Amino acid sequence: MDNCQFIGSIDVANRLGEGIVWHAQTETLWWTDIHGCQLHRYHWHSRRLETWTTPERLTAFSVITTDPIKMVVSFASGFAIYEPESQQVQWLARPELETSGHRFNDGRTDRQGRFWSATMVEHDEGKQGSLYRLNANGCSPVLEGFAIPNALCWNPEGTRMYHADTPTGVIQQYDFEPANGTPSNPRVFASVPRGEPDGATVDAQGDLWVALWGGSGVARFNPHGQLQGVLDLPVSQPTCVAFGGPDMNILFVTSATEGLTEAQKANEPLAGSVLIYQTHGRGLPEPGVTTHD
Repeated sequence: MDNCQFIGSIDVANRLGEGIVWHAQTETLWWTDIHGCQLHRYHWHSRRLETWTTPERLTAFSVITTDPIKMVVSFASGFAIYEPESQQVQWLARPELETSGHRFNDGRTDRQGRFWSATMVEHDEGKQGSLYRLNANGCSPVLEGFAIPNALCWNPEGTRMYHADTPTGVIQQYDFEPANGTPSNPRVFASVPRGEPDGATVDAQGDLWVALWGGSGVARFNPHGQLQGVLDLPVSQPTCVAFGGPDMNILFVTSATEGLTEAQKANEPLAGSVLIYQTHGRGLPEPGVTTHD
């Protein structure tokens, strides 16, 4: 895409960088290395990086407060309130704790402040993952039948939800009822041009940007599902995307080294890094969680 210019990277060599979020109030960038059991916070202006080791694999999160740091998260085994500085964990719901071979994966907060996360099949034992919506009394399964759920995001108005089962190569769209958080009328939004759909976000224009796992790129689709272009990347396994920066016109892309041979890593020196691009587009601030105080 000719409207994106590479301006740098945060070289952290993550095994599986994911869940990247820009926190506008503090102008900081947050993401997780799922398999490395690490949470990262990058201060945009000072370029200072902080890292916490997580008590189990952290897959998705939403920052509630920053002093002290408090977040609602999905760990591999369930939903919790997590305070990384003290390592305190308050479990909220662990709906598949007894389901062997599953872990939570992609998640985020919808426009109305509800936190969602989905389970994936890590070791196939004949059962499929589900997308859960967190609520004050626990969590509810909303969609089912996934191998590797990803690309969860909403249009700017919060009336359409996007979601993908990565191995299918297809992003689905749903009508979304903002009042009760119910998706309906599933239909195909788009098929990715190469690789498989991983983490995604929607910009202020309503365009969807999605990381192409195994496809060395980020694809951009307009609200009608028409491909607008592919940003070629120097890594084969991009995992998630987010807009941020003081003007919300910086695109951040996490990536992974997981599964790469030593030869592949040598050919991809930025694998596992967070890639940073200046764009002509603008993102939207991430909603805060209102489900839990």
